[in-house]
Amino acid sequence: MHRVAKAKKILSKEASEDFTEDFKDIQTRALNILEALNQIYPNARTELDYQDSFQLLIATILSAQATDKSVNAATPALFERYSDAFSLAEAQLEEVESFIRSIGLYQNKAKNIIKSAQILVKEHAGTLPNDFDALLKLPGVGRKTANVVLSNAYNRPAIAVDTHVGRLARRLGLSEATHPDKVEKDLEALFPQEQWIFSHHALILHGRRVCTAKKPDCKLCRLALFCPSFPID
Repeated sequence: MHRVAKAKKILSKEASEDFTEDFKDIQTRALNILEALNQIYPNARTELDYQDSFQLLIATILSAQATDKSVNAATPALFERYSDAFSLAEAQLEEVESFIRSIGLYQNKAKNIIKSAQILVKEHAGTLPNDFDALLKLPGVGRKTANVVLSNAYNRPAIAVDTHVGRLARRLGLSEATHPDKVEKDLEALFPQEQWIFSHHALILHGRRVCTAKKPDCKLCRLALFCPSFPID
């Protein structure tokens, strides 16, 4: 409840009490949404295909500004050729590009995954570190990617905020923020920690299948009862 505590330090007593009541209302809505998501997507997980933590890292880097479908189509051949960090670290840029040419921004991503593999070999004996700050030092890895990788590889509680999660957070009235880091903090304050990983995956699935960016299917949305944006024109 760090948002409430922080607010009380800067607001008058009366305003602080109003804020607390507002937060409680939002949290009630959040828990109702979470319950519904558990019913709709009980087995929510990442839609990226991978066999180990190294593959997860590479696939997640490649998925930036690209669809999981396009990544999943390209990675089987890529991983067959480069099965671990050691082999990818020694790869030729042009050859790596040839495997991921169908993915957006493939040239820059090819550089990033090779360099990331080299760092893993040099600094972590070729293994994926269970360390948030260490992951952030890898090219192509930002806060969202690090959260995705650590939550899936090591079950580390986190809510990674991509475009789907950010969009739904605002539409559902769970955050007014536009910056992913701020949305992440808002959602983590509202959802129980043991549900953070699930929440991330479920919100993404709902954003892809129902509450899409251009044509949200509000009539069939099972979250509509708790959505202050319903209906969305």
